[in-house]
Amino acid sequence: MTTIQFLGATGTVTGSKYLIEHGSRRIMVDCGLFQGYKPLRLRNWAAFPCDPATIECLILTHSHIDHSGYLPLLVKNGFSGAVYCAEATRDLCEILLPDSGHLQEEEANYANRRGFSKHHPAMPLYTREDAKRCLSLFRPIAFDREVHLGNDLTLRLQPAGHILGSAFVALDTPQTSILFSGDIGRPHDLVMPAPSRIEKADYLVVESTYGNRRHDAADPLVALAEIINRTARRGGVVVIPTFAVGRAQTLMYYLHLLKASKAIPDLPVYLNSPMAVDATRIFHQHRGEHRLTPAQCDALCGAAKIVNSVEESKRLNQSHGPMIILAASGMATGGRVVHHLKAFAPDPRNTILFTGFQAGGTRGASLVQGAEAIKIHGEYIPVRAEVRMLGNLSAHADADEILGWLKGFTRPPRRTFITHGEPEAADALRRRIEEELHWSCAIPDYLERETLDGTDD
Repeated sequence: MTTIQFLGATGTVTGSKYLIEHGSRRIMVDCGLFQGYKPLRLRNWAAFPCDPATIECLILTHSHIDHSGYLPLLVKNGFSGAVYCAEATRDLCEILLPDSGHLQEEEANYANRRGFSKHHPAMPLYTREDAKRCLSLFRPIAFDREVHLGNDLTLRLQPAGHILGSAFVALDTPQTSILFSGDIGRPHDLVMPAPSRIEKADYLVVESTYGNRRHDAADPLVALAEIINRTARRGGVVVIPTFAVGRAQTLMYYLHLLKASKAIPDLPVYLNSPMAVDATRIFHQHRGEHRLTPAQCDALCGAAKIVNSVEESKRLNQSHGPMIILAASGMATGGRVVHHLKAFAPDPRNTILFTGFQAGGTRGASLVQGAEAIKIHGEYIPVRAEVRMLGNLSAHADADEILGWLKGFTRPPRRTFITHGEPEAADALRRRIEEELHWSCAIPDYLERETLDGTDD
């Protein structure tokens, strides 16, 4: 018998974790951190639903922290199996996971110095060293290669088009098959290729981040130029909370194109995210996985001045516009961008620009929803800057694009599980799949377990 248990990404876009039990074997797909609302974040600290030492192996769809960021803690608590993923995912996790541990240590230390934590002392969920220890377990595999996980279980990764290394994960037994979409890329992205076409799976776990909306059809280059030019005329600063992997590189390429065409002035651009710098170099190492030429990769890498030290980062907060600052994290949950928001949010000349989904309960979501103040380091910071969202820069497929990808199936799955979306988005996608494709769907609850029956063939 094969079962799946949903350990995350239910009612939220974070914490992706799925436990497959096949006979006596336990296998996990994804191992993400919960982010956003406090009840979700507290799950990161709770006892894991099963003994991590009993999990045989783990498979990552991609490197983003909401899919990989719990792994150091899983290893710290006893997991010692292989971690299968694409090569680029391994390379990016070597950057992202130690940085995640470092940020947690930094934030705990900052809270202890300033005394604003309710915990005495504040402790990190895991450390940089914890994260570095888990990297020895990674076993990268090639796309489209069948890997045998024991006698009767096979694994195949296929490109998902979301970021470098992102994959659809297909698990097959003699009785049944299940496909995990991870995050689905877009068919006409400027940087990443379209997601692979998948023709069949007995069971499907599909993301629904944008399951209730369409991305704006307007040219994102035009919209980005308008925001930058408007802010520059005010003498302001454009602060862009940026996901270090994927979004930062796309934005730098866009800024290069806008400057080259003189659509925006040649104003200073700062990339204040050490891991985004390292992630950008990986674009050169995996040229077959994106649309950019070597010359375009060089232009991307040279599009921003790199902020290397904390001292340089602090000096930026004393600077005046016009200028553009890209800094992690993309939902303003931590990292250097939080300090920039503290410095620049109170000034109406400035703009805070979001370019990706903002999970409920994050600072980013509060800002996009029009918050007049945001809490940073124990104090409320007034928000007088212009706040904008450019959703059409997202690396996630929207509802129409998800449906378009699903229509590539030559036969419907026996059941489609809709995850990785907030409740309204997940339910909207469920309705569309049921009404337009006539597939059987379910929206699983947290810790729900489902049995995967054999095929009818």
